[in-house]
Order: sequence, then structure tokens, then C-alpha cells
Amino acid sequence: MAIAAVGQICSTASLSHNLEQCVRLVAKAAVLFLPEASDYIASSPQESLSLAQPQSKSPFVLGLQEAAKAHSVAVSVGIHVPVPVAVPAATTDASAAASKLLNRSLWINADGTINQAATYDKLHLFDYGSLRESATVQAGPSLTPPFPTPVGRAGSLICFDLRFAEPALALTHPGPKSPFVDPAVGPAQVLLYPSAFTIRTGQAHWETLLRARAIETQSWVVAAAQVGAHNPKRSSYGHSMVIDPWGRVKLELGGVDAEGRAEEGAEGAVGFVDVDLDEWARVREGMPLARRT
Repeated sequence: MAIAAVGQICSTASLSHNLEQCVRLVAKAAVLFLPEASDYIASSPQESLSLAQPQSKSPFVLGLQEAAKAHSVAVSVGIHVPVPVAVPAATTDASAAASKLLNRSLWINADGTINQAATYDKLHLFDYGSLRESATVQAGPSLTPPFPTPVGRAGSLICFDLRFAEPALALTHPGPKSPFVDPAVGPAQVLLYPSAFTIRTGQAHWETLLRARAIETQSWVVAAAQVGAHNPKRSSYGHSMVIDPWGRVKLELGGVDAEGRAEEGAEGAVGFVDVDLDEWARVREGMPLARRT
């Protein structure tokens, strides 16, 4: 039995407040999956750039590492990482500010160390309506190969990546010479989609897309989501979900009300699911899609 805990929070511009939310959930978990941008969600591009700190010095990351070690819990979490401006050779100023960020998913081991091989930087950036993620975020360079976890081999993707089937298929149904999967590890059994969906897009597409990715890849899908009003300009849909390889919803947490506020009990919620890898094998044996394509 592999029990996954999915945590749902409402990040603000306060890193200490966000860390406190996450640490409380760590204490309840076996393996904990947290949303995209768990460290902060800012009210402007300028604030977002100013809040970003190097991963090795981030009090949010360091605090979460301490909590993971203290409770012997592995944690998947979304953060921001600054991409520093190159310092001209003619100057001695080494404190150049970031002009772009990376939207990153980290895997923190149960001993508090970071699995560097599992780090993934978001490929597909969310430019929709008034939101322009590309104004502050630099797209990642590549997919990250699946990696072993207590709930199976995991493949990391983030939020808007959910709208593109190709990355999910590349991680779960690789060809014989795929550069995205280590043959010694094998394809992903569980796809991770830490997210912060808007209310409009969440209401229209969230569950449909998650179930589609699970069905077409015949894999478990774990999607920890932000929920509620982060600031006067931004709210997230919530409804963190876990979908099994047959497309059934095995877990759904709460969402938001008509004003975009988190429903009672939705913020700080945690849900538990048995990620049954025997079910993963049964679905693939019963409907062997890979050998037909």
C-alpha cells in the first residue's frame, strides 16, 4: 500500500505564512504533494521578482527540508527560483537582481535532502487573459526523467503543462530510444501536476483535463492545487484531485465560493489516497495501448 497525501493551500506574498501552512500539512502526511508556487503568489510581476530567492538560501525551502526530515516525510513542492542577470566583466557588482524566474517543482526526500535529478522547471507558461506568466518566468529547458518515489515512479509536470498531452505521453509511454526516460528506472506510473488554476479555466476544464491525461497515459495523476484568494487580483480554483489509471476520481478537495474565497475547510486541507500500482498494471494489461502505436 502506497499512501499519498495531497495538500491544498492558499499562498500569499508572505513566505513565512506559506511555510507555516505547508509545515502543518507535512506533520499529517506519509508522502506529501503540495501545489505550484507554494512559496508565494505575488500581486504584481515586480513583487514576484523581488520575493524570489536562490533555492539554497530560501527560508521557505530550508524550512520545508527541516520539516520533511523531522517527520520523515518526502515532499513534492512548487517554488520560484531567480535566474540572475549576467554581471558584466567590467563591474564588481555581484548582487545583480533577477530579471526572470523559473517555476520549479522540487522533490524533497524524507531525510530532508533534495533529489536534484527530480527537479523540473515548467515548460509551458500561462499567458491567458490579463495573466502573462512569460513576463517574469523563463521556460524550463527540458522534461525531467521519471524518478522513484514511495508511491511509484513519478513524472513531474506543472499546471499549464496539463493542456499538452505530448509531455505526459513522453514520460509514461516512451519509445525505445526516448531521451526523456532512463531505461534503468522505467516510465512514469504517476504524473504530478502541482497547479494554481484560475477559477474560470478550472470550472471549465480542470477535471476534464486531469481525467483525460490519466486515461490516455493509463497512469495515476496527482494534482495538488492552490485554492482561494491570494490577493485582491488573484484567486485559484482549488479542487485538488487524484485520478486513477482508468480515469476515476479517487480524491477531490474543496474549491471556492462565488466570490472566489476558499470554501470552508478547503484551505489547509489534506486528503489521503492509496496509489495502487497493481491497478496501474491491470489497466495496461487489459487495454494494451502502447503496443498498438
